[in-house]
Amino acid sequence: MTPEEYCRQKAAPDGSTFHYAFLFLAPQRRRALTALQAYCRELDDAVDAPAGPEVAHAKLAWWRHETAQLLAGTPQHPVTRELQEVLDPFGIGREELAGIIDGRQRRLEEQRQSDFESLEAYCRSMADEVGRLSARVCGFREERTVAAAGTLWGACTLIQILRDIGDEVRRNRVLLPMDELKHFEVPAADILNRRDSPQFRKLMAFQADRAQQHCADAIAGLPPVDRRSQHPVLIMAGIHRGELGEIRRDGFQVLTHLTTLTPLRKLWIACRTRAVF
Repeated sequence: MTPEEYCRQKAAPDGSTFHYAFLFLAPQRRRALTALQAYCRELDDAVDAPAGPEVAHAKLAWWRHETAQLLAGTPQHPVTRELQEVLDPFGIGREELAGIIDGRQRRLEEQRQSDFESLEAYCRSMADEVGRLSARVCGFREERTVAAAGTLWGACTLIQILRDIGDEVRRNRVLLPMDELKHFEVPAADILNRRDSPQFRKLMAFQADRAQQHCADAIAGLPPVDRRSQHPVLIMAGIHRGELGEIRRDGFQVLTHLTTLTPLRKLWIACRTRAVF
């Protein structure tokens, strides 16, 4: 298996969200974004290592070293070997990749968020650098497009957090703001023990409304002149918003179910997004 094939299988296999998000890109840009996303997936897997936080810290440290090897011109892993091949034309270097690792370090160390301001900062740490790099790979005319893409990627991360609540329980993570849990009278123990309740559904309805609005605001902030070039993040946003709509229709059963869209639905969203923007 070549490094390119490894990255495609890791980040954008057929039927995945990123497969459709990258569908309409030129081959060079698609290959670069696939490698970048594969890098993020490897870091996520390192942070979420089932063997525990000690192993996760060790794996993340290994990736810091491997990233240094990449920038020194001697990468060993298939993902970093592919990055070496595809990212030079887009001027992506040490500072940007280190920012992605720093975001995963925060994920490893933070299992609770005190308020929404903290959750927003968490989303930015996980997504902003990736969104900015993606904007540069896709191409842009207005400089503010780079920051806007980072904001939109962060809004998508907020939706992912709502979708993945049940999965995060396995890692003892409750990322919903603690002050809002208290306001809606939902003990963190209820989430950790996957106990549904009317209060939890009210909490989720509030979270979903805000996440949808954040995503809509972020899309509106993307300069019109660059929306066509930024199809990948717009398609990703459309798919995540579709998932959030399904979660709402299912009564917010996120503690026990992981909601995904069918490949056909994702393809429809990708084609519709391309037509609209």
